Amino acid sequence: MSSAETIARDANQAFGVLKTLSNDQRSDALQQIHDALASAKSDILAANKIDMDNAKSQQLSPSLIKRLDLNNPGKFDAMLQGILDVKNLPDPVGKVTFASKLDDGLELYRLTAPIGVLLIIFEARPEVIANITALAVKSGNAAILKGGKESYQTFKAMSEVVSSTLDKKTDVPAAAIQLIQSREDVADLLNQDKYIDLVIPRGSNELVRNIKENTKIPVLGHADGICSIYVDDEFDPTKASRIVVDAKTNYPAGCNAVEQLLINKNIDRQAITNLLQSLVDAKVTLHVTPAVKPYTESLDQQYVKDAEADAFDKEWLSFDISVDLIDDVDTAINHINAHSSKHTEAIITENEARAQKFMKGIDSSGVYWNASTRFADGFRYGFGTEVGISTNKIHARGPVGLEGLMSYQYQLRGNGHIVGEFVGGGGDKPFLHQSIPF
Repeated sequence: MSSAETIARDANQAFGVLKTLSNDQRSDALQQIHDALASAKSDILAANKIDMDNAKSQQLSPSLIKRLDLNNPGKFDAMLQGILDVKNLPDPVGKVTFASKLDDGLELYRLTAPIGVLLIIFEARPEVIANITALAVKSGNAAILKGGKESYQTFKAMSEVVSSTLDKKTDVPAAAIQLIQSREDVADLLNQDKYIDLVIPRGSNELVRNIKENTKIPVLGHADGICSIYVDDEFDPTKASRIVVDAKTNYPAGCNAVEQLLINKNIDRQAITNLLQSLVDAKVTLHVTPAVKPYTESLDQQYVKDAEADAFDKEWLSFDISVDLIDDVDTAINHINAHSSKHTEAIITENEARAQKFMKGIDSSGVYWNASTRFADGFRYGFGTEVGISTNKIHARGPVGLEGLMSYQYQLRGNGHIVGEFVGGGGDKPFLHQSIPF
C-alpha cells in the first residue's frame, strides 16, 4: 500500500468516528486548537518570516509573497478569530430539511450530513490550515491538507501544533486532520478516489487546472478571479470612486479584486476622467482601449498603458486594471459573461431597473449592486471563514462555508414495513420537524 493510500484510508476511517461526535465535542476541539495556535504565535510567525525571506530571495511573484505573509498586521489574529467564529456557529450536522409520513409508522427524513474526506491542496496562504481545520471539524468532515513548498516552514510549525492538540486534548481522531509536510506526490493523492470525496485546490489557475485535469474526484474551486465592475451612466461619482478604488487596491492579490472596469460611454467626459484619476491617485496602472485613451490625456502617463489583446481575459493580481467604454447595461452583461471567470461582478448605478437586469443577467457566483467585489469572502458573509470560493454551478457556489461542506442522506424509520405490502407512490403531505423524534 502506498503512502498516499495509507493517508487517505486513515482519513476515511477517522471520518467514520468524527461524524458520530456531538457538536459540543467538535466545538471543544476548535477551542483547543485556537488556544494552542495562539500560544505558539511567536514561533509560527518566526517560521513564516523564514518562508517570506526564502520567497523574496527566489524572486517569487509579489502576489504569492503577499498571500504567504502571516506577519501582515492583524492577519494572524483574524485567522484565530475565524476559528472561534466557526466554533460558535450552529451545528450544521443532522438538520432535517424534509420529512414525510409514507405510511402508518413509516417516516422518511432527509438530514444534512458531512461529505466525507476532503483533500485540500494549496499554495502559500498558510492561514488555510486554520480555516480548513475549523470548517472540517465543525462540519464533521475529515481533511488532508497539502501545502506548497513556499510555505513549508509555516506549514510545519502550524501542523505540529494542530496534530498534537487533536491527539492529546480532543475527542477528534488525530487522522481526521492530516497535514502532509513531506513532498508527497500529489498525483498519488489525486488517485485515491476510493477514500477521498472532494478535492479543494487553492492557489494559482495553473494549480487548479492541473488538478482538474488529473483526478476523477470531484473538484470544488475556481481557476481565475477575473472580476468586473460596470459603471452605469446613472451613477453616483463618489460611490463609484470609493468602490472601484477599494475593489482594486484593498488587496490586489486576492481573487475577488476587480480586474476590469467597464464605463458607460454616455457619462460626462470630465466625470470619466475623474473616475480614472481616482485610480491613478491610488497608483493603479490603467490598461486602456483606444476608446478610453482620449479621457486619460490629463493623467500621469506613467500609469496609462495601451490595453493588449488579452487585457480583458487577464487576472492581474496587482495594481493594474483593464478599462473600456461600452454602450449600455446589455453590452456590459454580454462582455462580462464572455470574459469573466464567473467569480464576482458589480454594477454601480442609481437605476434600480438596470441593477436588477444586471444582477439577473450576469452568470457569476456573486453579483453586487453598489458594493466592492472584495466582499466576496466567507468571513465577510458571516460564515466565520471559508474553505474557498467556487464558481461551480452544482453544489456549493461562491464563498464556501459550513453549508458548502454538507451533503445529505435519507433516513427511513419503520416498524417491520416491507415493499410487498406497500401501496402508493408517496406519503402524506410533507411535514417538517426541527429534529427527529427518538
